[in-house]
Amino acid sequence: MNSSDDGGYVHDPGRFDEDGTDQVADDDADDDWLRDPVHPEAADREFDWRGWALVGVIVFAFVVCPIAILLYPPEAAGYRFALIILPLAPALALAVTAVWATTRP
Repeated sequence: MNSSDDGGYVHDPGRFDEDGTDQVADDDADDDWLRDPVHPEAADREFDWRGWALVGVIVFAFVVCPIAILLYPPEAAGYRFALIILPLAPALALAVTAVWATTRP
């Protein structure tokens, strides 16, 4: 069986230089970001309104919701609903907001 027929990685010692770099990967990879990286201070990473929205959702998820569940538990739904199902809503809101706030268009 030929190594190109299996579709997976096959180690070929002849592909590497003396210093251990892969010749084929160096030739056909897009390594512009390695040669000319963007300095972290040059990137748009200011704490703007997205950061404050994330802080608000964190306060809501970790302070407001637990206090509300503790002080006003839903009596008709039961203990399991109050302690397991209700915290899922702020957790989902926190997850979605965190992804939204940390990604840039």
